[in-house]
Parts: sequence; structure tokens; C-alpha cells
Amino acid sequence: MRRADRLFRLIDRLRTGKLTTARALAEAMEVSERTIYRDIAHLQGSGVPIDGEAGLGYMMRDGYNLPPLMFTEDEIVALGVGARMVRTWGGTTMARGADSALEKITAILPDRIRARADGLRFEAWTTRPLDDRTRATIDTVETAIHAPERLAIDYRDDGGAQTERIVRPLGLWFWGSVWTLVSWCELRHDFRMFRLDRIEGARLLGPYSPVRGQSLDDFYGSQQYRDRRDCAPGAGAS
Repeated sequence: MRRADRLFRLIDRLRTGKLTTARALAEAMEVSERTIYRDIAHLQGSGVPIDGEAGLGYMMRDGYNLPPLMFTEDEIVALGVGARMVRTWGGTTMARGADSALEKITAILPDRIRARADGLRFEAWTTRPLDDRTRATIDTVETAIHAPERLAIDYRDDGGAQTERIVRPLGLWFWGSVWTLVSWCELRHDFRMFRLDRIEGARLLGPYSPVRGQSLDDFYGSQQYRDRRDCAPGAGAS
């Protein structure tokens, strides 16, 4: 049995959540206990949440509800395409995370599905690659949206004029080559969109409490959203 297939079966047996000894696993899979120990160590090192130790047994922790092995072949292909796109157009942390996730997924796939994933002939290219500053800005903005935290940004518009804004970041929009930040601007007391490639500096200012009328759902219900959703990002905020 190939190692990838064995790892697939090992995770499938541990998925029950019951404590299982290495001896029982070895007998069921017709391998030595030493092989089971090595495979368990490999899976744990790849981030699979397996608890236990030699002589006692092993079990998978609760909460591991989205294992890569439940993905279909088409889903694996989609993940591969997505990882390559994120590597080209995403932030530094996003790109690193996409590559790491794809490695973990393909490492424990059965041979047939793994061959299709490894043989994917798709590369994402752009005539306008993201610079390191924009990639770092994407990471900072994503952190602020998740927290959520207010941001101070140094912004340069299409005419070269610079301004400093305090914003409450709500979402990121990707237009094929340009990212924009959807936010509530404390200077304008209204929703504004900022092109990330024109943000020359972004600093986290600490958490804020959501306010009615200033959320992303409120933006989607606004006239600004209806005016912008079918348009290019343009010059950004004013």
C-alpha cells in the first residue's frame, strides 16, 4: 500500500473519535506498529489534531470537521487553482497559507486524486504584479477586518494628493488586478473605498465596537454599493 493511501485510511479510522491503540491500527492496516508510529508523527506534524502516545492509543480531537480527505476531485482542482491565484494576487500571509494548506491536502490524498492535483496545468500571471508594500497592506487590512480594529492609512489619490484617514475596515474587494478596501471613513462620516496600491502606510489603532448603519451589510444596502458594484475601482475614496 502506498503511503498516501495508508495515511488516508489512518485518518479515516481515527475520525470516529474513539481511542485506538497502535496495535489495533497496525492489525487493521496490515503494517507494523512502528509504521503506525511514524505515520501518526507525520500527520501530527502536518497539523492533523491527533492526541495520544505510544502504549496508550490515539484519537482525533473534536472540531476537525473539514478534513481535506472529504474533498472531491473537482474541489481539489479548485483549491489548486485558488492557491495559485492567491500566491499571485494575495497578501504575503495569504499566499504562504494557501501553499501550506495545499501541501497538507495533497500529502494525504489517494494516488489517483493526488496525480490529478499534482498534474494541474494552471498558473496565475499578471502584467502588474503586486509589490511587497501592497501585499503587506493586504495582510494588515485582513487582520483589521477580522479583529475588528480601526486603521490609520496614508492615502494617495490618482492626482497625487495625500491624505491621512481613520477608517473602520469592513471588506476587501478584488477587481482582477486591483484590491480595494471597503470601509467607514471617520473623516467623511460615510462609506468609502480605497485602492490598496495607493495606501502608502497602514497602522492598527485598536478595536472598535460595530455601529448600526456603518456595517458591511449597511454598505450593501446603500446607493454607493449599487453605483459601484458594476464599475471599475477607479480613483478610490474622496
